[in-house]
Amino acid sequence: MAYDTNVGSLPDVLATVRQGRLHDPLARIEPSGRTILKGGTVIDPANGVEAEMDVAFRGQRVEEVADGLRPERGDRVFNVRGLQVWPGLIDIHLHLGDLFETSSAPIFESVADGVTVALSPGAGNSFMSPSLLGAEVDRGVPVNVGLYLGGPNVMGCLLSVDELVDLFNGELPEEVAYEKMTRNPITYLTAPLTVGLKDHMGHFIAPDEMLDGLFDISSRAGLVFMSHAQDPAHSERLVHLSNGRPVHLTHLPAAGSGSHGDPVESMRRMVELLKQPHVTGDLTTSHLRPGLGNRDGILMDRAAQQVAYEALADGTVDVLISDGQCDATMKGFGDTRDNVPAILELAEAGVLPLSRAVATMTANVTRLMAGLTREDWWTGELGHLGAGTRANVTVVDPHDKLPTFVFVNGVMAAMENRPVREANGAGGWVTKFGILDRTGVGDLAAFAYHQARQPGR
Repeated sequence: MAYDTNVGSLPDVLATVRQGRLHDPLARIEPSGRTILKGGTVIDPANGVEAEMDVAFRGQRVEEVADGLRPERGDRVFNVRGLQVWPGLIDIHLHLGDLFETSSAPIFESVADGVTVALSPGAGNSFMSPSLLGAEVDRGVPVNVGLYLGGPNVMGCLLSVDELVDLFNGELPEEVAYEKMTRNPITYLTAPLTVGLKDHMGHFIAPDEMLDGLFDISSRAGLVFMSHAQDPAHSERLVHLSNGRPVHLTHLPAAGSGSHGDPVESMRRMVELLKQPHVTGDLTTSHLRPGLGNRDGILMDRAAQQVAYEALADGTVDVLISDGQCDATMKGFGDTRDNVPAILELAEAGVLPLSRAVATMTANVTRLMAGLTREDWWTGELGHLGAGTRANVTVVDPHDKLPTFVFVNGVMAAMENRPVREANGAGGWVTKFGILDRTGVGDLAAFAYHQARQPGR
């Protein structure tokens, strides 16, 4: 009896033995280096695209987005028909590798949830943190990672405000750093590889003079000044002390939990602060979902949630963050697992059109970061799928509300909401000035690069 078989491309990709010889079908194919995501619905808010199109990237960069791209021999083709293709999610408040973190597991869990760029805002982070987390990047992580330094830790050395500005601009003389900042040259060299400073009223209540110094440093050096927004009185004090200098109020829905007064009034006071031109803020994805958050973090009041929806709808706030990972030693109030579902549910509930919802963790984020750091590489390299941008892509199944594929710098880093080991090392180190593939800290004990002297030196 004969049986019909339909096993698709198995003979083209599976190695086997035929007639006593090893058969490797891929040995005859020279990889082109190109990856094509074929047949998905591309949602690229920065470029005004919301249509069924193909996306091609080669190496770390997007090469083309077009209708009906024709695969060539050696191309790696993913069938993403029925799925949505988003620019890779950017989470600018995600606890990964804070100074006291004991596990790298949250890094892998975040990329499985669709995050391709994560900035870790540990208020306990010291000048040592860039070298420590940078070493993790060198050893291999599947996501682009950067961090903020804790404000009082920055002010705890002998450097003056002017000298700290020079440090973060890469202009501080080494001998000054040695005398006033650290006797460890690794710490001095890597400290400027940060994106911002963090204030946290749960860790410390800084005096006015210190906060004024931090605002001076961040505004002059182009660093993000991020503050833990939970107590509206503290946030109002900060905005007053900022004196027109940029301040970013993070995870605003924490005020809507009612931990520091009436939740609705607290939330309204926070939103009112965002109407000042130098004040920006973000909302936590977990608290925008029907469940109002998760019990491993913090729950939001439903009426206060409506205030957050209104602020999103009218554009007062247009950036979302996770504040996760809840599985980390340093737990956040939310979790990366809520990022993709929250974006889709905002569109389903009519709070935002789908393209605007996707923009809250893509195009809007890069615009915000470019403005706060005065560096336009953010909008050039991240947050969209235009030619030349980094190939960070989050492919989403709108039915199960989970990431099906996640690509980081052109490498598949997750599949079906699980990390892929192939991507260890795909991630880079995110600085104010750009993304580094390596910091060098993880290589110090192993090797050095010989640099030939130039003539006349």
